[in-house]
Amino acid sequence: MYGVMSNATNPNNKHLCVLIDADNTPSSIIAPLLKEIAKYGTANVRRIYGDWTSNQLGKWKDTLLDHSIQPKQQFSYTTGKNATDIAMIIDAMDLMYTNRFDGFCLVSSDSDFTPLAARIREQAITVYGFGQKKTPKAFVEACDKFVYLELLDPQPQIAPTKSSLSSDKQLLSYLRTAIEATSDDSGWAHLGGIGSNISKQAPDFDSRSYGYTKLSDLVKNHSALEVKSSDKNILVRLKQSKKKTAKKAVKKAANK
Repeated sequence: MYGVMSNATNPNNKHLCVLIDADNTPSSIIAPLLKEIAKYGTANVRRIYGDWTSNQLGKWKDTLLDHSIQPKQQFSYTTGKNATDIAMIIDAMDLMYTNRFDGFCLVSSDSDFTPLAARIREQAITVYGFGQKKTPKAFVEACDKFVYLELLDPQPQIAPTKSSLSSDKQLLSYLRTAIEATSDDSGWAHLGGIGSNISKQAPDFDSRSYGYTKLSDLVKNHSALEVKSSDKNILVRLKQSKKKTAKKAVKKAANK
């Protein structure tokens, strides 16, 4: 049997394997990174790969013990060849075949990990990617969920207006597709279903990219959407024109 048993009912029960490419990840992001990963489950394995004899990783050495991250030594045998990537990929495959993990967190901005992410997903194991905004699209798309490191330590910014949100055609396309795919006959869709559908459309979608910490805040401030609460659930639908609403009312009255 491939993969492991899912703990979808409780994210905190998910067993995660966190593998960090030290060469392509800033050490300053480690605290908010682990906090973000905790949203998806428990980081049972925390490993970081690099040539620890190099002075370039000096800042990482100071923070590993504080966050219980196991350094994995990989010497740079040849200039121009990334031995760190190879070591991390080999370890990931070994760990995958133990069938102990519900998900893998691959922390890097390097496209070399694209085949690895795709292979782990073939095993029916969730892949969470974390990298800088320079990360190649191929690696982003190979993950089930991708989070940009810049969003984990954001600079203060002014939240966008409703008009600026509605003018973002790509955002509206994501929302429209998700709502139409998950809505009932009346057009209302559960927020959770919308979020799941958007993640499938775009693994790197994140409400924080639009100035909102939660998807619920984003939809409430989007002028093209209607939002209501029902039994502690948030329901969303596309705003309907007055003409279309009037036609529905007439049709409903005629059927009585």
